Amino acid sequence: MRHFGHLTPTVRDALFHRQPVEFTADAPAHFLSVALGATLYSPATRPRLAHDVRRLAAGGVVSMVLCLEDSIADDDVPQGEDNLVRQFADLERSAPPDGPSAPAGTERSDGPPAPLPLLFVRVREPEQISRLVARLGTSARLLSGFVLPKFTEDRGVPFLEALARAEDECGRRLFAMPVLESPELLYLESRAETLAGIARTVDKYRDRVLALRLGVTDFCSAYGLRRTPHITAYDVGLVATVIADVVNVFGRSDSTGCTVTGPVWEYFRFAERMFKPQLRSSPFTYRGAEELRRELIAHDMDGLLREIQLDRANGLQGKTCIHPSHVAPVHALSVVSHEEFSDATDILRPERTGGGVLRSAYTNKMNEVKPHRAWAERTLLRAEVFGVARAGVDFVDLLAADADRGR
Repeated sequence: MRHFGHLTPTVRDALFHRQPVEFTADAPAHFLSVALGATLYSPATRPRLAHDVRRLAAGGVVSMVLCLEDSIADDDVPQGEDNLVRQFADLERSAPPDGPSAPAGTERSDGPPAPLPLLFVRVREPEQISRLVARLGTSARLLSGFVLPKFTEDRGVPFLEALARAEDECGRRLFAMPVLESPELLYLESRAETLAGIARTVDKYRDRVLALRLGVTDFCSAYGLRRTPHITAYDVGLVATVIADVVNVFGRSDSTGCTVTGPVWEYFRFAERMFKPQLRSSPFTYRGAEELRRELIAHDMDGLLREIQLDRANGLQGKTCIHPSHVAPVHALSVVSHEEFSDATDILRPERTGGGVLRSAYTNKMNEVKPHRAWAERTLLRAEVFGVARAGVDFVDLLAADADRGR
């Protein structure tokens, strides 16, 4: 699979200075954690789930979570498990023996069938992991791992032990994606102790933890809050402090760090506005894309775009998504700009190891070699995953190309 693989080679060539690389579900963990991108959640009870997975993969979705937890009612869990087993069997019937590719007939714009995305299951209890892997049988080879809800040290260890057993049983690498969403993490008096416990657990099972996900909706629920389409997670003081503390502990650029993903954006339909749109008109007018701007604003995507930028500025990678329309904005804003690539490669030149300060090739900033080195290394990894835009190409061009494909 590859990001932007749903676009034709001709379109990709026009957009990218360096195109995203191809990868498989067996790629190294540090690569996959960034490659998750926009992780789309879907209830496990959907009757045409296998069809949906194929269709979404053909439209650019690279990672999905099939949910047995909050997205379905308590009474629907047995039905959801039964449905997952059936849908995975459906997916496996047409997947080749050596990897999770979609069947012929799942057409992308350039013709060939699209590979299946990385597939994870969000469970409620540790026992579900072993039970599901046993029931999936050979179709477990299409599974990349499990999402673990309300993760703390006490609650998380049984999940991770169950994951290790399931991995041995199916003979396949399985990753965990813990969700940090418990009230203990939110409350000031217990936050430091809870974070320390989670850190101990993640360190003990580091090889199995692919990424940490933030459950911002649960954070808001603890105080009866809900943000509007015009307010980002970073505008809610309580939530912003938790994100900052999680990144403080887990987002470090040394060997203790790991990928933390951005919170969910809940909205995908027009809502009555109180504030002006947050998207400047000039980038769209310059490219003749005024209609695209109007569509983004009409569907409250300007707030999402702003939050994605704030995610990146605060050290988060990728995003939890609950609607397919959110995928393209997340991926468009994940592409490394030509300017970022120029700065990163300049900083990491072998002759720069001694440090120093240099003027950027774009002559608009200072690049300080030692302090900016970690940023440059992360940027080049993102460049490998999402590609590098050509000079003069920005997120508007990337969104427009995706919109044109859908018309």
